[in-house]
Amino acid sequence: MSKGSAIVVGVGPGLGLALARTFAEDGHPVALLGRDSGRLERYAATLTAEGRTAGAYQADATDPEALRAALVRAADDLGAPEVLVYNAALLTTDTPTGPDAAEFTYALSVNVTGAVVAARTVLPLLADRRGTLLFTGGGYALDPSPDSTTLSVGKAALRAYVQALHKQQRDSDVHVTTVTVAGIIGGEDPRFAPERLAAAYLDLHHQPRDRWGAELHYA
Repeated sequence: MSKGSAIVVGVGPGLGLALARTFAEDGHPVALLGRDSGRLERYAATLTAEGRTAGAYQADATDPEALRAALVRAADDLGAPEVLVYNAALLTTDTPTGPDAAEFTYALSVNVTGAVVAARTVLPLLADRRGTLLFTGGGYALDPSPDSTTLSVGKAALRAYVQALHKQQRDSDVHVTTVTVAGIIGGEDPRFAPERLAAAYLDLHHQPRDRWGAELHYA
């Protein structure tokens, strides 16, 4: 049986690309979404040259209509989705009294609102109304940093949203989980190598239903 597509929102050179490659190697057609169309095209071309099915879709997580359109187009091109990974985030240094209202709103639109748009769009598109929705969280959701305030608030809000969505969907065939990454991705600790972390996302997708939970605390 052919596998449904895997849509990865927020594909860059680290975890995003590792996620796309990991799900492609598992046999899923993969949609790569992000703001840099040139980079996405190169990544998709590399995967295609390796015998995988991949497509690049430019979208800005702060633009709900553009994000929604890109998700629908990816599903039309690659088939009904089986997996959504929301990996977009605005990584910035700021303090509790630093950002003004517009800056705070912009950060939240990437870290949280884009995830809501992605989930609402993909849920009704899932093949046979079953699949996996995964969201990249962070340790700042549990221990906020005064030097990364908008990211801390965004990850805390994302964690709350995903837990609520998990409860809403727990009687369905949709596995909803946040991956709370409590470490530096791509840093010196090999546990946080993008490829190793991406494998944990794939394991969640293959996880038996009786082990489904709202959160994987990856530390």
